[in-house]
Amino acid sequence: MDNELEKKVAELQEMINGSDNIVFFGGAGVSTESGIPDFRSQDGLYNQKYDYPPETILSHSFFMRNPSEFYRFYKEKILLVGSDMNPEPNKAHKKLAELEEAGKLKAVITQNIDDLHHRAGSKTIYELHGTVTRSYCMDCDKEFDVDYIKNSEDVPKCDVCGGIVKPDVVLYEEGLDMYTMEQSINAIRNADMLIIGGTSLVVYPAAGLIDYYRGHKLVLINKGTTGREAGADLVINGPIGEVLGAIKV
Repeated sequence: MDNELEKKVAELQEMINGSDNIVFFGGAGVSTESGIPDFRSQDGLYNQKYDYPPETILSHSFFMRNPSEFYRFYKEKILLVGSDMNPEPNKAHKKLAELEEAGKLKAVITQNIDDLHHRAGSKTIYELHGTVTRSYCMDCDKEFDVDYIKNSEDVPKCDVCGGIVKPDVVLYEEGLDMYTMEQSINAIRNADMLIIGGTSLVVYPAAGLIDYYRGHKLVLINKGTTGREAGADLVINGPIGEVLGAIKV
């Protein structure tokens, strides 16, 4: 860690020490250090070549029109839980869980659909885009776990009614869950410190949540620049695992 980064981490430590209602809002960059690819970087999913663009495959209309091709992509590139790759929580996930256990952090709001925050030990998690760990029958609403999807051939079908099973993730063209949004807004509105990490803040409506923060400790941690740095109280351009991993609880 270079001197400039050390100085900023020290500022972050001081801000955390003086806060007891911290909310963390994170994106794909939180999990890339666990080996999960993001979407928009040079090596991200959106820059890889498939028969259809990933944005098209991960849309509601494509899922309804071609569930077989959707699941081929989903199982290969999205459903990484318990796979040979077996991603594990990194220093960022673990530190956030420690901060919550210490009573400092009140909520994790994530755009990610992996379960790494859960596996790290975080309890209050608002998953804006859903999670790969749950799926449900579109006809009878029966819930299925991730193993059922992984072990199914082609398109998973409900073992009760035979309906198509859909992952509990928010696809393009679908709206976010309103309860999750309301809980996230309330958490941010009441926070005395908001840490935003691993997101470029370009995906709406999720990125608009920052506008509900009323405090004066807005921290952005990201490898690249974001569009909201001008209004931040502290900007740290660095790996979020390294930055949060250096924080003492």
